Amino acid sequence: MSEAATHSTATSPAPPPVAEPMPGLLASLDPLLREWLPRQRWFAGKGRPVTGFGLVAATELLPVAARPDDTRPGGAKAGLLHLLVRAHQPLVPTQGAPAHPGDCYQLLLGVRETLPPRLAPALIGHVTDGPLAGRTVYEGLHDPRLADVLLEALRTEAHIGDLRCERDTRLAIPEGLVPRLVTSEQSNSSIVYGDTFILKLFRRVVPGANPDLELPLTLSREECPRVPAPAAWMVADLSRTAAPDSHHVLGVLQPFLHGAADGWELALSMLAKGEDFTAEARALGRATAEVHTALTRALPTVTLGRPQLESLVAGMTERLEAAAQAVPALRPYAPGLHTAFEALADLAAEGRTWTAQRIHGDLHLGQCLRDPGGEWSLIDFEGEPSKPLAERRMPQPVARDIAGMLRSFDYAAHSLQPPAADWATVCRAAYCSGYADVAGDDPRTDPVLLRAYETDKAVYEVLYEARHRPDWLPVPLAAVHRLATDPGADTTP
Repeated sequence: MSEAATHSTATSPAPPPVAEPMPGLLASLDPLLREWLPRQRWFAGKGRPVTGFGLVAATELLPVAARPDDTRPGGAKAGLLHLLVRAHQPLVPTQGAPAHPGDCYQLLLGVRETLPPRLAPALIGHVTDGPLAGRTVYEGLHDPRLADVLLEALRTEAHIGDLRCERDTRLAIPEGLVPRLVTSEQSNSSIVYGDTFILKLFRRVVPGANPDLELPLTLSREECPRVPAPAAWMVADLSRTAAPDSHHVLGVLQPFLHGAADGWELALSMLAKGEDFTAEARALGRATAEVHTALTRALPTVTLGRPQLESLVAGMTERLEAAAQAVPALRPYAPGLHTAFEALADLAAEGRTWTAQRIHGDLHLGQCLRDPGGEWSLIDFEGEPSKPLAERRMPQPVARDIAGMLRSFDYAAHSLQPPAADWATVCRAAYCSGYADVAGDDPRTDPVLLRAYETDKAVYEVLYEARHRPDWLPVPLAAVHRLATDPGADTTP
């Protein structure tokens, strides 16, 4: 990863309980899920016990009940259960914060009488009672047969229970593509089909329009080549539960960029070899600007005046103060960092305004792919998972995306010891120059806004690293030192 990961704190209203297709199913799975779910990398509530579960939706994608005419050996017959389950966990109450009904997770459970040795790593447990008594349940995505079921549902636009699959019929989805589970995921899960498509399944789901489908669809209509166009997608329609918002995006199938290099890994590789990365950084800046420009054409923009900027600055200031309380190493720099936000507030008070638009929202080198021809693509438009969906979909200045990428170059430079500070400086400059080639405006010509967003990002990184990766704490602290003591560093043309 090129920058700190995020943990979920967003809230969503809890829908009414639903009738189980197999009465007693969730109760019988409860003890197994309590042990298995917190161990998953994509589980957002780590550090807090699971006190119970609520069923949001349950669908048999492949029947699990034995049929009289089924003559195959019991161990060979696999069923697939799709569950949306709300995990109830205690929360430390925060004054003024709404009650948290628990995060909702998408589970795809394979069901067999016996588990073949090749699927042993996917084991969740053996069910002792209820409708699946005597069966074994496991993480279904590890089973190629069950992964095939998902692709076929998307290919045929299946509608099963609460689940509905849709697709862009202009893109052909062949049958029989061999599935391969991607094992490096964190907040979600992905399956590659025949090196042709990749299916991203959202593990923690919230109601509403997911930007990871919304924005790529928008960009495909704008014929923007920098983002793979969705070929198919799966949603849950929970209108029968009378939920406040019944639409949940569950997964998106997109073309797999075979042979493409992850931007973070590519930067580290070239840096370790002493190879120049400025041409790639400049091309990445152009690609970012192409995406921003296409989003501006397609979606409304807003003007941020003094009230909006004051709210923005207040949020940044609050995050700085909270981080300084939690991380003593940050405290000596807090006064200097405050000046970044104060300078932005001063410009707003003088009548300065900024344009806000839809952006990527969590941009860094790890969210970019370079194909063998040298062309860059941007992926993963979900935004920061820790933010509520409504906030992730709000228009924001493009400086937020740009600041995220600038911080990513800094993180890459610190992969070497001693850090390659000059490498980061030239890459940052090349990226901004490339952005200006397309957008017409160099981000460095608005140093106050860019410094404020980069400072806010670095403060977040300090807090994250202090809590989760203390060995990485010097990386954002070096940026904090620069931003607090030399406001003009790396922000002038």
